[in-house]
Amino acid sequence: MKSLENERALVVGGSRGLGAGVVEALAAHGAKVTVLARRPEPLAEIGRRLGVATLAGDASDADVARNALREVRPSILVVTAGMSPPLGLIHEQTWESFETVWRSDVKPVLTFVQEAIRLPLPRGSRVLVFSSGAAVGGSPLSGAYAGAKRMVWLVAQYAAGVAAQKDLGIRFQAVVPMQMNGDTELGRRGAEGYARMKGVAVEEILAGFGKPLPPRELGEHVATILTDPKWESHVARAIKGDFGIRSLDE
Repeated sequence: MKSLENERALVVGGSRGLGAGVVEALAAHGAKVTVLARRPEPLAEIGRRLGVATLAGDASDADVARNALREVRPSILVVTAGMSPPLGLIHEQTWESFETVWRSDVKPVLTFVQEAIRLPLPRGSRVLVFSSGAAVGGSPLSGAYAGAKRMVWLVAQYAAGVAAQKDLGIRFQAVVPMQMNGDTELGRRGAEGYARMKGVAVEEILAGFGKPLPPRELGEHVATILTDPKWESHVARAIKGDFGIRSLDE
């Protein structure tokens, strides 16, 4: 198993939600973590709570991405940035709601992946981008969210091909959480929407995903992906409370 001790890690969107769980896990494993996020209050709070470095900025801005990568020089880059998608059935959605999700969830991934290649990051670096189980099974209340998260997965796949072609020695991989997480704003809001649609309790929606997967536990799975050689060659890995980690490459 590889050690994360003193590895420089940049977690984009790591001030709350699943990203904060990743930050907690990496810091606990001895990584030198920097968190980049837009919202100043949660960013300052996680900096105080965990003693990690922080950077404020819009993850979809190429200058922000370029400067952050040059300043931190991470060997681990994790992009978890995104937003709670506008909820509504397909006939209730607008083009603006579709576009919003692509700007909030796909653009930061594309921006950081492009800058990681252009810089480039050091050989041996790992880049993990967060997709979603919606990319596999869809999400009928979330408009373009499922398609956006599938594109995140494809960005990792395309970047892995470029890295191999250019012999950069960088691994680009997609993390695909396969369940709603009631401990996050996004997961709770989604579960509430489906509960209203089906006329059931929120807890019933969440229970349908099986064993809960708190953000900190998910972060431990991310640490495993980064340290266990078993997962180095896989582009996409599913994470779920019931089974832990599985490859989605087959």
